[in-house]
Amino acid sequence: EVESNAIAFNALISACEKTSTWAKACQLSHQMLQKSLEISKITCSALISACEKSGEWEKALELFSAMVQSRVELDMISVSTAISACEHGGKWETALQLSSLMAEDQLELDAIALSAAISTCEKASQWEKALR
Repeated sequence: EVESNAIAFNALISACEKTSTWAKACQLSHQMLQKSLEISKITCSALISACEKSGEWEKALELFSAMVQSRVELDMISVSTAISACEHGGKWETALQLSSLMAEDQLELDAIALSAAISTCEKASQWEKALR
């Protein structure tokens, strides 16, 4: 029963991601904590994505940082989404750090993450940094 509740919450958070209702996604994650349900990498990725897609790039990066500090297993989706959030916020140094983190964790840097990292550097007139 507990597992199905976590799955249901993850599905609701994913729906919030698709409808750009990041605040509701955050409320749902707090409800999960109150019910002692596991916050998994799936939950975190959906939360980060909901914030990023809603233009709340600072909140997305804050959630990603909390994910790392809580030692939730990183995956390509969560890191790629955090890199996309960096693009929206012009955080080129953070985007490059996250790209390096993916390599360290042996996560494949997909085309979306790579494109976002390059675009972030380009927008900040740091295109030469993207060549590294």
